[in-house]
Amino acid sequence: MPKVTLFNISGNEVGEVELSDTVFGIEPNVHVLHEAVLMQRASLRRGTHKVKGRSEVRGGGRKPWKQKGTGRARQGSIRSPQWKGGGVVFGPTPRSYSWKLPKKVRRLAIKSALSSKVIGNDIIVLDSLTMNAPKTKEFAAILNNLKVGSKALIVAPSYDDNVALSARNIPGVKFLAADGINVLDVLTYDKLIITKEAVQKVEEVFA
Repeated sequence: MPKVTLFNISGNEVGEVELSDTVFGIEPNVHVLHEAVLMQRASLRRGTHKVKGRSEVRGGGRKPWKQKGTGRARQGSIRSPQWKGGGVVFGPTPRSYSWKLPKKVRRLAIKSALSSKVIGNDIIVLDSLTMNAPKTKEFAAILNNLKVGSKALIVAPSYDDNVALSARNIPGVKFLAADGINVLDVLTYDKLIITKEAVQKVEEVFA
């Protein structure tokens, strides 16, 4: 089992914690990680793009000139695609870009992402993380104590208003509850700061 140092919010080492081999100790599957990131990014697309087709543009109710005898090309409507102001051919219409991977593949992806953090020494496990009130300055001090100077994902066992409000104004920092942990966020942020209780919750779900 991989072992990592356990810290408190003052940045002091208070022990060690063993992580599950099946969740934090596997060989990351790069292909599955790629597929999971594509899936999540696709689901974030709104898909509200829209252009008007020939049947939707305004005007063009009558034939602009007679079929024969004018010497010009035959035309049926001034709103055909070749006319200025005409409809667009095969243009984008509202649609959903989301798609799903099989459940086992999604589980493998999150385990691969978590294991990659352990391999890269980019995971910090805290004994606890609580705040009495929303204080951005105090939370910034915690990050400074932990020597975190880059983008960080904070994961707690459950949603905590005080921690979430304290973290949200710090650039490059995101707070998540353990049940909301996902591949895209784990890979996007350089450091994963997770509490010991949140580790246990993640292991219960994915082990």
